[in-house]
Amino acid sequence: MRFVEEIAVKEQIEIRNDWTREEIAEIYHTPIFDLIYKAATVHRAFHDAQEVQVCTLLSVKTGGCPEDCAYCPQAARYHTDVKVHKLLPVEEVLQKAQEAKESGSTRFCMGAAWREVRDNKDFDKVLEMVQGVNKMGMEVCCTLGMLTAEQAQKLKEAGLYAYNHNLDTSEEYYDQVITTRNYKNRLDTLENVRHAKISVCSGGIIGMGETINDRIGMLHVLANLPEHPESVPVNALVPVEGTPLESQEKVSVWEMVRMIATARIIMPRTMVRLSAGRVRMSLEEQGLCFMAGANSIFAGDKLLTTANPEVDSDKLMFEMFGLQPRKAFK
Repeated sequence: MRFVEEIAVKEQIEIRNDWTREEIAEIYHTPIFDLIYKAATVHRAFHDAQEVQVCTLLSVKTGGCPEDCAYCPQAARYHTDVKVHKLLPVEEVLQKAQEAKESGSTRFCMGAAWREVRDNKDFDKVLEMVQGVNKMGMEVCCTLGMLTAEQAQKLKEAGLYAYNHNLDTSEEYYDQVITTRNYKNRLDTLENVRHAKISVCSGGIIGMGETINDRIGMLHVLANLPEHPESVPVNALVPVEGTPLESQEKVSVWEMVRMIATARIIMPRTMVRLSAGRVRMSLEEQGLCFMAGANSIFAGDKLLTTANPEVDSDKLMFEMFGLQPRKAFK
């Protein structure tokens, strides 16, 4: 009976790319338990509520980035504890990918602290990494900064499944966080990725001093792209000493729940990732986020350079909540 009801709900939901800010704001401000209920209903109509995509993120080139992203410990201009290292050897990355697969991850994402991809030997090595991870039967993802259309096509031909390029925040608040590039640069890269027929992963960070209207603005842009991103990471800022945002207060679980639930309702088919900040959340708080429609996480003790829950604790969480890893390429 429940399966029949879920089909009926799905048939009633229109996938839209013409949301107004006012409509999204109305959803966001819905009384919290009604909001969770509505998001959970949409979630069950489009996804298996017991399935969670398990991803691993590895920093393949760390630190020394010329950008000034106020949240990022990898920016060369900030004095943080991050140690700069050049691009990892291909063999080491493939070994890490194999370990991630054996631990239950189905998507392996490689991040490099670059402003943009350059056509050089390092990019050639990344293409080798993509080819190698793809042969393992994992979804392979990269986050390498800005991409040209030609570079996106090369990654596609190498076997890249997804590309991450976060909007971070609203267009109005963007220059309060980053000044070394503009919002259009972000959108141009997403367009290049989509044109190459690569799955789009794009979300943002809350807790950077932005307003609720800024959060709604970011969701508005994502939901009104020609095609919704296949994955939307919702990150809670993890303040890092030495960055301009080091003194920001912790984001509450209710703020995360509202972002996740709203994203779930306006982008029903999208994987909504409970991303950075999970290490500061209790199991109960994470459970609320899954109830609100989150169905993807990063596993492993590091998210590039910031802490993340250990693999064993995530396995216990999955057992407690009755969750199971989502298969690759589903």
